Amino acid sequence: MAMLAHLGAGPASAAEFADIRGACWASGGLSDDIVAIAWSDERWSCADREFSIDAERVLLRFDLGPDGPLPRYFLSRRSALQAVHLLAIDQDGAVRQSTIPAAALPSSMVGGYFKASLPEVTRATRQVVVAIDLPSHRMSLERAHLVSVDADGDGTGASRLLVIVSALAGMLVMPLIFNAAFYQVLRKPFVLWHSALTLSLLMTLLVSSNISVVLFDPPAMTLSWMTTVIFGATIASGTMFTYSFIEPGLMHPVLRRMLPYCAVWAIFLSAFHAAFPFVARPVQSSAYTAAFAPILIVFILSMVDALRRGSRAAKFQAIGYTPMVLVGLTRLVTGVTPWFHSADAMLMFYAGCLCEVLFTTLGVADRFVTMKRERDRARTEAYLLERLSETDPLTGLFNRRAIERQFAQRRAEGFDTLAVIDLDHFKSINDLNGHAVGDAVLRAVASAIQAGPDVAAYRLGGEEFVLLLRGGDAGIEAERRRQAIPALVADTVPGLGRPVTASMGVAAALGDEGFVALYERADKLLYEAKSAGRNRTRTAARPTTEPGILPSERATVA
Repeated sequence: MAMLAHLGAGPASAAEFADIRGACWASGGLSDDIVAIAWSDERWSCADREFSIDAERVLLRFDLGPDGPLPRYFLSRRSALQAVHLLAIDQDGAVRQSTIPAAALPSSMVGGYFKASLPEVTRATRQVVVAIDLPSHRMSLERAHLVSVDADGDGTGASRLLVIVSALAGMLVMPLIFNAAFYQVLRKPFVLWHSALTLSLLMTLLVSSNISVVLFDPPAMTLSWMTTVIFGATIASGTMFTYSFIEPGLMHPVLRRMLPYCAVWAIFLSAFHAAFPFVARPVQSSAYTAAFAPILIVFILSMVDALRRGSRAAKFQAIGYTPMVLVGLTRLVTGVTPWFHSADAMLMFYAGCLCEVLFTTLGVADRFVTMKRERDRARTEAYLLERLSETDPLTGLFNRRAIERQFAQRRAEGFDTLAVIDLDHFKSINDLNGHAVGDAVLRAVASAIQAGPDVAAYRLGGEEFVLLLRGGDAGIEAERRRQAIPALVADTVPGLGRPVTASMGVAAALGDEGFVALYERADKLLYEAKSAGRNRTRTAARPTTEPGILPSERATVA
């Protein structure tokens, strides 16, 4: 912004370093003789500077003094026209004349202007007359001037503008990269529309400044219709970005539905104006500008409504789009009001590009972070719900659903031994002491078989528990937990009258054996232990040598 302010203080536009401004103007038909009009004083209007493009041909007269640099070029704002005729009239009446068709007009180093080389101008030349055939915009007359060079005297103004606009163009490239990275993660339409908006602003900068002249030097009329088409694309992508960016429910449905129609209308207006600039030529430019008023109104109403409803995205857009809205209002008012000179507010437009890129990109980033938080919150809630659905509410252990889901991962982590534990005569505890005492016993059992780095504990239902173990001493760890049950239950739930014991079956996984097959083998061993008298383990685990633990395929009795 400081750079733009500095630019505004210097000779940043052609008007500020123009050598000669037109003194008078006249009009006529395409069949009228230009030299005859130039010599006819009564055809010239010198007091009234309100130019009109109603006539087929408009002439501008520039009076030259005896001193000062001699002009070499005629410069004016780019817009559709048919041809430019240039006359140099000497003091003795000699006339030198040249004609340049619109397609052959080159672009000026001054952004947004075309230039035409004058016939030879000498110290004897007193007037330069320029006739423009079928001008389509009043700015081509209002901004017309003669210069001795195609920039200010030392070129610093044009160079400074080139540097600053190039910097702005570089800033516009960064959000495109930013959006490309975002879209890989957040595949939302507003990211694409923001990229389209940024790209159209970048193209507008290129064609409306002298960057395009330095890089490509296209004909002036080519840049003229490109500017028109790109302007429509900018408005369309901006409205569609708003349509997709404002959060659902935070804009009135009617206003949201109107935004796509506004985008289509903007494309149609620009395409028609670029393709048929001479249809209803005297009024088309003003009508074209006025036709954007509904789009501007809908956009402003959309922003106000979204802000009123508490849209966070609208806050970024409102700040970023304010300079662009002011540019639109300036062009609208000056373009349709006859007594105002047309103004394109290019300096404000450059500032608007800066604000739009900065704040809408921040808005996209903020929306990305917000959506990521919402997604993470949803994932956390889903995880918690999943944990709740996989957790036994009484003991806090995982349930059967959890072990079935986790089994493949646990196997990959090395858990290859499964132990099924069932309490002996648990029904009698409930019958004699009540279900509350039975629940206390189950919680005590859960504490006795607590999980560890190499042990995962589950309650399958009722008084049945399952252990998943890994390591060479898996069978030993399972047996230690089974033998800890009577003492821990007696300490936690006193008054039972008899010890609470458990039977257990232990089986090691064979190859890529699944949970169901492994569980069935361990459960079969459990029932063998029950049939052998309870309070014991029947194992098919690896042989062990620890004292007190029986080897493979033998029963262990506490």
